[in-house]
Amino acid sequence: MTFTTPLLRQLALAAALATAAGQAAAQDPLTTRCESAPIAALFKVFGDTGRMPPDLGRFLQDAALQKIEPYKAFDNVYYVGVCWVSAWLITSPKGHVLIDALYGPFTTPMLDNIRQLGFNPQDIRQVVITHGHFDHAGGAATLKAALPQARFAMTAEGWREAAEAAALTTGRPNQWAMIAPDMVVTDGQVLQVGDIRLQAFETPGHTMGTASYAFDAFDGGKRHRAFTVGGLGLNAIKGPEQVEAFIASLQRIRALTEDKTDPVTTHLTTHAFSNGLTENKELLKGRQPGSPHPLVDPQGFRSQLDALQAGAEQRLVAERAKKSN
Repeated sequence: MTFTTPLLRQLALAAALATAAGQAAAQDPLTTRCESAPIAALFKVFGDTGRMPPDLGRFLQDAALQKIEPYKAFDNVYYVGVCWVSAWLITSPKGHVLIDALYGPFTTPMLDNIRQLGFNPQDIRQVVITHGHFDHAGGAATLKAALPQARFAMTAEGWREAAEAAALTTGRPNQWAMIAPDMVVTDGQVLQVGDIRLQAFETPGHTMGTASYAFDAFDGGKRHRAFTVGGLGLNAIKGPEQVEAFIASLQRIRALTEDKTDPVTTHLTTHAFSNGLTENKELLKGRQPGSPHPLVDPQGFRSQLDALQAGAEQRLVAERAKKSN
């Protein structure tokens, strides 16, 4: 895909500029459009410092700036999230699967997005939550109340982390509550809803309870192996062991893209700015019948994983040095 490599260079440049600018970058107003590069730049500052840039924090809570139209990514997969954090609806005639719950002011509009696309949220039978951070798990209580037929799934550690994270917000303006554990998924487990087969992979690192998911995405009868990496950043690291786990998870996922029998070719990301999905989705609009699908990009996915690993290896050196002092 011709768009991916220039975009990756653009993101790398934006990230480098953000690093050079340090905290000063946090004072620059974000674009009023949903664009990958400036968002990635401020998240680079967040990842490097562990502190949320004020402008980024405001941007993440601005409903007007976060609003994007839901869209059909594949014949059976739809984007129903907001600008900075994804939610994916995988559909089948016998029930749907939702990946991630969003949070706060965005979970109920996500249900509206699903209706706008012509689907009934009551047909959702499975909600899988990638990890316990508020942006992915914060809407679970709202969804559980709205979707009584749905089961909710996380890893055992994911459930624990989500409960812990929610408890830390008690009494704060950003307070949220986590639901009680429902389904516990384990590595390699397959969840079946209608003809949807969703395979879970425990991929610790972003958090130690992070899970990623593989599933089939169809395009005019052609099957593609899609993958949602459950956690992409190192903004909540508690030591070198966690970074080591992150690197091992990245290597495992990369191996899936090189599988000789059924390789993963498509990254349906948890954060659209992370791989240029925000811009690449626009290529769907003018796509001609039979032309290559713009989101099927195995080399772009590998390049993203390689870049994440390179950054993690640098972080590992710093974390080991910190621990030895």
